[in-house]
Amino acid sequence: QDNRISLWSVGDLGNVGLGGEYQGEPQLLCDIRHNGDVMDMQFLDQERIVVASSTGTVTIFRHHQNNQTLSANQRWEKAHYHVDQDTSCGGAACTGVISSNPEIVTVGEDGRINLFRADQKDAVRTIDNADSSTLHAVTFLRTTEILTVNSIGQLKIWDLRQQRNEPSQIFSLTGDRVPLHCVDRHPNQQHIVATGGQDGMLSIWDIRQGTMPVSLLNAHEAEMWEVHFHPSNPDHLFTCSEDGSLWHWDTSTDISEKPSFLHQGGRSTTYFSHNTINQSVVSAWLSNDPTKDCMEITNLIPNQTLSVNSLDILGPCLVYGTDAEAIYVNRQLFA
Repeated sequence: QDNRISLWSVGDLGNVGLGGEYQGEPQLLCDIRHNGDVMDMQFLDQERIVVASSTGTVTIFRHHQNNQTLSANQRWEKAHYHVDQDTSCGGAACTGVISSNPEIVTVGEDGRINLFRADQKDAVRTIDNADSSTLHAVTFLRTTEILTVNSIGQLKIWDLRQQRNEPSQIFSLTGDRVPLHCVDRHPNQQHIVATGGQDGMLSIWDIRQGTMPVSLLNAHEAEMWEVHFHPSNPDHLFTCSEDGSLWHWDTSTDISEKPSFLHQGGRSTTYFSHNTINQSVVSAWLSNDPTKDCMEITNLIPNQTLSVNSLDILGPCLVYGTDAEAIYVNRQLFA
């Protein structure tokens, strides 16, 4: 199977029709072969993309904008492996990457955590037996701390300044140890964390207190593959699932009076001040039953069929990819 990393242009926001749909075809700018399945990828900066492979290798690709090509800029062969890094077939899938330029953290099926720097050939730090089970996803909590989720329902915090190879905190789902597949933290309030897993439930955690989720919300009918707070409007959260649905969870305080940015098309975007975000989020995500207070949940893909594997959001734009081998761009999230 010939896997490729492709870079597309979907034009700018000026090309939006009356209904908010994108006018004009997305343009393929360039692509490049990739060994193994692409498990995760993230922009490191404007021109570099970090990619995790099922072979265990982590690669940085550089986009050369002058001649629209991609090239491998840096590669860590078998950053994840089961037995021996030097054998030809021992690679373990790298399941997640997160970057904060120049630092890159990777996790894998082998339970390893690697800390790389974009400009260094060798790992800055490797925690070999970080987890006895598969690590499925990772995100930064603060510059020196990361959060990981694993296949036995645990959320762990790691302080990369500590030389100990132990997590500084462990949280877990009670009862059945349902594998967790995805994690995201609130962009303004780092103590609020969302996770999703094999049972399709959305869990909200407050890492300042207790070791269990603050709330468990019934969500999808199959695995939840990704969860993301909106980076600038974190009253809004998005989840996608194997069941073919993509949900928009809206806890913005008064649903009848949407703030102005929600229905403006085009470029003019106004954001909440921090105060209003904090007040509404404290009452919403961390209340014992967020759905009672005020939460609007919308499935953005009404005619669901195939799994929605990945999603990303920026401003009024939502991008998602499905098992139909299609990528969709919704430019009017808040219409």
